[in-house]
Amino acid sequence: MSLKKSVTGVLLLDKSKGYSSNKALQWVKRLFNAEKAGHAGTLDPIATGMLPICFGAATKFSEYLLSSEKAYQVTMQLGACTDTGDIEGKIISQAAVPSLSQECLEPYLAQFRGAIQQVPPMYSALKYRGRPLYQLARQGKEVARPPRSVHIYKLQLDEILENKIVLEVVCSKGTYIRSLVEDLGKAIGCGGYVVDLRRLWVAPYQQQPMATLQALSQYVDDSVALERWIVPLETIFSSLSSVELSEGVLRDLYHGRKALREEIFLDNVAPGRVRLVDTVGKFRGVGEVSLTKTLEVKRLYPAQQCLYYV
Repeated sequence: MSLKKSVTGVLLLDKSKGYSSNKALQWVKRLFNAEKAGHAGTLDPIATGMLPICFGAATKFSEYLLSSEKAYQVTMQLGACTDTGDIEGKIISQAAVPSLSQECLEPYLAQFRGAIQQVPPMYSALKYRGRPLYQLARQGKEVARPPRSVHIYKLQLDEILENKIVLEVVCSKGTYIRSLVEDLGKAIGCGGYVVDLRRLWVAPYQQQPMATLQALSQYVDDSVALERWIVPLETIFSSLSSVELSEGVLRDLYHGRKALREEIFLDNVAPGRVRLVDTVGKFRGVGEVSLTKTLEVKRLYPAQQCLYYV
């Protein structure tokens, strides 16, 4: 058995339909022969599209991709509801579909833009007393789920196809597209469920190309070509302002000591999340600048991969 490779960075996988997120992750991990890998944001097996795979040190920063905005294109079947909220479930109710047009649908769409409350579906990986909800759902059980606050930044009608509509959604973390579709179907008065779902992007990778499993498999014997698909870890924070830290400050931080306020120049840095870099611009971590111009270090690039500061 060949030795596992220390790969670091992010692969933007275009997940195929029929693969669970974990199955796709394990396939990619074996292909790259990587020591460590994890995905940043589960996609249902029926869904396709962007599934960021984080390798090595990037797994330590995957939480920032999990919490970022995401965009989807979803095809919604009107006139019925299923027990799972998607095409894989059993139809549990049916109703007549009203005449569909942009004008008649817009008032309903408007109800779901902005900050909304959403009840997670029973068919989800959320835990109830230590058990995933989908396990209870498969046993025919339903438990109360408290609503959660999510934000729908964009909800646009792209196409009307007989009793189906195609929507583009840009949303915050924690949004369930199946729940959004079910709630929209209830508002329209005829019910609805997901028949097709594609994740278009995960911020900040709105413009980055994705690699399919089929494309990657062509490079099974060419690790150099394969690794060209991996983008650097620091691209996760490409949209953030940077704060430069001196060698002395970085050394203190890596040894668990707090840096003095006067050692870090923050006068022209807006409050919020920032990228931490060294004096030559290399990524060293992520932090948060407060309204009072103090820096809280959230996470540092693993010390063993920048030995100069250890």
